[in-house]
Amino acid sequence: MNRTDQVLDLGGQDLSRQRTSPASKGWAERLFKLEEHGTTVRTEIVAGLTTFLTMAYIIFVNPSILGDAGMPKDAVFVATCLIAALGTTIMALYANYPIALAPGMGLNAYFAYVVVLQMGFTWQAALGAVFISGCLFLLVTVFKVRELIIKGIPHSIRIAITVGIGLFLAIIALKSAGIVAPSKATYITLGDLHTPQVVLATIGFFLIVVLDRLKVPGAILIGIVTVTVLSFFFAGNTFHGIFAAPPSIAPTFLQLDIKAALSGGILNVVLVFFLVELFDATGTLMGVARRAGLLVPGRMDRLNKSLLADSGAIFAGSLLGTSSTTAYVESAAGVQAGGRTGLTALTVAVLFLAALVISPLAGAVPAYATAPALFFVACLMLKELTELEWEETTEVVPAVVTALTMPFTYSIANGLAFGFISYAVLKLFTGQGRQVHWMVWLIGGVFLFKFIYIGGH
Repeated sequence: MNRTDQVLDLGGQDLSRQRTSPASKGWAERLFKLEEHGTTVRTEIVAGLTTFLTMAYIIFVNPSILGDAGMPKDAVFVATCLIAALGTTIMALYANYPIALAPGMGLNAYFAYVVVLQMGFTWQAALGAVFISGCLFLLVTVFKVRELIIKGIPHSIRIAITVGIGLFLAIIALKSAGIVAPSKATYITLGDLHTPQVVLATIGFFLIVVLDRLKVPGAILIGIVTVTVLSFFFAGNTFHGIFAAPPSIAPTFLQLDIKAALSGGILNVVLVFFLVELFDATGTLMGVARRAGLLVPGRMDRLNKSLLADSGAIFAGSLLGTSSTTAYVESAAGVQAGGRTGLTALTVAVLFLAALVISPLAGAVPAYATAPALFFVACLMLKELTELEWEETTEVVPAVVTALTMPFTYSIANGLAFGFISYAVLKLFTGQGRQVHWMVWLIGGVFLFKFIYIGGH
């Protein structure tokens, strides 16, 4: 037996001993296979805390955004914490991935500012649309249609969806901060920069960017808290305490209106929810898994399990009373801290449950305190533009059309519609029609039908 064989034989003996004595290992090792992933309980917990700190802003931002749509902020706060804990726990125990879930930024803005405030649907109907999109999401995942859809959508349009949502978030953030204001002559113009709100929001934004560049954990949360604290001294905000028993979730629990969501005018909303959930969540899962070294050749190990966890969270979130839940790219921060298994995600879930007792603090956070976080997230989302093939105009132009029409029409739905339609048209008239996947024709046709027979919003 040569030296290599001896090493292999010894390795086999070690593995055999490990496999025959599972009872001697702790529950964390048996459940999450820490040794196999080269990590420890301590590392996973620290990674979980890091992820939580980088995404905890959602417990402040989500009630603020959905509250603008008329939803009870206290109940949304509870729903946000519960669905983040539930979805992340499923990801931890079922898929064993260090990825956290929570209501998605961009999707909540579309829910509140477009579906409810612009299109005029009730928030109950919007929740119904989230529920239907969640059911569709679950079905295409269970029957493995999700991979087919993903392969059929052009890469440039996938990028444009992320960029467009970033631009949409940016204009909302600037409006909330008071930096932009309405104008009859130019539609939007510069706001009053001398107000305390604008000054504090500006300070918060620079603070977040600096702390993030210095790799300070929880940079976004620190920025929100700092602006909120300063608002009590310089902007007339009032403090109502920090701790309290969790408010009731009854005002939003099972309040979705599925019947209203099935009406013709909101079907395109379901499509938008579905497409954004599809690409945002899948891209995040793949991206974070790649950073963690969990990406096997060609696809992610246990991919369907992680996709099912993500799909189920959307479904459950609509029942609890919040907009679409998705995988958080901030999970990459925990991966950078060493997180490799579901124990990282389970730590995040426990921390979200603990956050339920700070509802008074969440209610004291003004819109101009969360605006810097929104604007910072928007800036990060625009980095996807670098992935476009700028030499191929039939790819770039539809992508740019998609991204720009989202904020300029104040509608993510319109952005997606113009993007898919322009992509199909440009490919057709440049002799590349056969290269276009049938899914593009289908989605473009649905949007065209909507504009012709239903009208635009």
